[in-house]
Amino acid sequence: MTGWTPTPSYWVGAMPAERHRLSTSPTELLHLAIAFGVLTIDLALVQGYLRYSLVPGGFNWSFFLAGIGFALTAAATGFVAHEMAHKIVAQRYGFWAEFRMSPVGLLLSLVTAFAGFLFAAPGATVVSGMGDTREWGRTSLAGPLLNLAEGATFVLAGIALWAPFHSYALWSILVLLAFFNGWFAAFNLLPFGPLDGRKVFRWNRGIWVTGFVVSAAFTVGMYLLLGTSPPY
Repeated sequence: MTGWTPTPSYWVGAMPAERHRLSTSPTELLHLAIAFGVLTIDLALVQGYLRYSLVPGGFNWSFFLAGIGFALTAAATGFVAHEMAHKIVAQRYGFWAEFRMSPVGLLLSLVTAFAGFLFAAPGATVVSGMGDTREWGRTSLAGPLLNLAEGATFVLAGIALWAPFHSYALWSILVLLAFFNGWFAAFNLLPFGPLDGRKVFRWNRGIWVTGFVVSAAFTVGMYLLLGTSPPY
């Protein structure tokens, strides 16, 4: 569905002043707001193309507008919450951590979204002073774990809401959101390059295997549920 990799980067150097409170800055809030806005547009565009691909005539802006609600939720859970999980864990360990956007990555995401697919690298949660592999691993694992928790919440909400409403549209949206979060967790747990999985693998291979297998299985399960009714 997407190809962005907003995973944390680590600057190893002098240990910063010890602090365990959560903090932010106007710079971080601005970068996060811009990245969130661009990714929301990206996701709405891609969904518009996917929905209209079944109908001859080309792209329809009505599908783009209809997809804004889904795109807002997907960007908030898949991207913003993921990055904030990294930030919160890093700051709990006492390190400076803030999100920084990538202008080039955001521009690339818009170009590809207008072409009907999405490859986005909106930025990363930058952590200063971290040098312990356990801290790296736990900080990196926080984002995918939150995505899995959100994905499970979406699908359970879909099952619970089916009985009173019997809304296939609502069920489909919630399953798609669950799939998106599961895919995002599995992709970021790949043990390569700057992805979260590489730090988790270096810290504890058993935990990495468990996390990746669960994420991949959840994603496949949500994919199989797409286009179906609730399993009861």
